[in-house]
Amino acid sequence: MEAVLIYVTCPSLEEARKIGRKLVEERLAACVNIFPVNSIYFWEGEVKGALEFALIIKTLEEKYEDIEKMVKDLHSYDNPCVVCLKVFKASENFVGWIRNVISEPRK
Repeated sequence: MEAVLIYVTCPSLEEARKIGRKLVEERLAACVNIFPVNSIYFWEGEVKGALEFALIIKTLEEKYEDIEKMVKDLHSYDNPCVVCLKVFKASENFVGWIRNVISEPRK
């Protein structure tokens, strides 16, 4: 089981927290970091900008499809950013913690 980071952006802190909390509660992620980002992007023929909130989701590669589905179900964007980044090196203790959290039964 390989550790991965999944990057997602949201239009508000509230939405980011809702998605992050649900992913951790469902044991799809061990941890979700949320931080503000200033985004510049091309949309509907124009360059636009917005304050968004990025999630870094710490999980295992095998959980990607379930996470993508949950993000799309909870997200307000029609086409949310959901990008999986493979972790090439990480502390074995940290990866072990991710594995342990994800394998715990939900309460």
